[in-house]
Amino acid sequence: MKQISKFLFITLLAFAIFSCREEPPVGIDGQGRISVLALGDTSLVDSIPHFIPMANAKVILVSEYGTHVKITDGNGYFDLSGVPASTYSISIRMPHPLNPNILLVGTVREIEINDIPYSDTIYAEQISNTGIAINEIYAGGPLNNLYFFYDQYIELYNYSDSVKYLDGFIITRVSGNSDGLGPGADEGNTGSIDGVTYIFKFPGSPGEKNYPFYPNTFLVLAQTAVDHRKTIASSIDLSSADWEFYNQYSSTDFDNPNVSNLINIRSDRTVDFLINLVADVIVLADGRDSVWEDGIQIETIVDGIQYKSGHTTKKTLDSRVDKSYCLSPPKYSGQSMQRREPGVDTNDGLLDWEILPKSTPGYQ
Repeated sequence: MKQISKFLFITLLAFAIFSCREEPPVGIDGQGRISVLALGDTSLVDSIPHFIPMANAKVILVSEYGTHVKITDGNGYFDLSGVPASTYSISIRMPHPLNPNILLVGTVREIEINDIPYSDTIYAEQISNTGIAINEIYAGGPLNNLYFFYDQYIELYNYSDSVKYLDGFIITRVSGNSDGLGPGADEGNTGSIDGVTYIFKFPGSPGEKNYPFYPNTFLVLAQTAVDHRKTIASSIDLSSADWEFYNQYSSTDFDNPNVSNLINIRSDRTVDFLINLVADVIVLADGRDSVWEDGIQIETIVDGIQYKSGHTTKKTLDSRVDKSYCLSPPKYSGQSMQRREPGVDTNDGLLDWEILPKSTPGYQ
């Protein structure tokens, strides 16, 4: 009798174990395939487009699995197998073969990749490669456990072949408007972005030519222009920054006399120009509209980017400023966010920006 009971117990236990096991998946992940031919328009006048194969062009693939950079072959082909099932965005880019101030960029967004091969031809358009761009944002602080993040900086780059002038330019942190569409949205459909919380300006007035920004050069805008390594060894030296955010309404804000000042134009803000460590909106504008209360007119915006820590949080910056966003590194990691190529702006932050293992103030 005991043997029968023992046998019955083992049988029931085995049945319970195997009945609770999940059925193996029918499909096998990692069996996707992406094959594309990239053709770029090289015509330099308004005529019939002249497409050529984009040989040895950079291919950027973005999905929930991260960002991967590949290269097309000599005929403009790109073929990748063993791709995990997901939604992908693809950007293919290369310099114009006849004009270095033009970039050829072809993009397809939100392609569903599964076990059925994806094949397409991507036609790249010409994008002007001349102007000023926000090139790097270092927000999260150095590697430390003391909650130190006062070595933040924003880097600009003049990727044109001519001198630009920064007189009257403004740089803003746009983190307000949380009860509406969100920071950087055009809340009232008035052609302006709303939610400006900090706004600092370059000296002078728009149109003046006292503060040149020379071609192919970087400018570092430091939160505080000191050698932060003296406080945190893992930090960086910003004592030779090009500009410093200085709040004249603060009685404690440090002012490096050897570094030019960006001046606060909101008298109700009495602290330094601080940006969020992992999620914020930064906008650079030419200063023709600096009345922040009713938003900054989009037509005056030179560049802007929203950074955030993941794909699932809401994208709020108006798409006329940037169609997507860039991912930010973890706070207190010493990592930074930077454009993949200096100043190259295709109005698609997810494809234009990448995370760097360390900050690179003033160079790339």
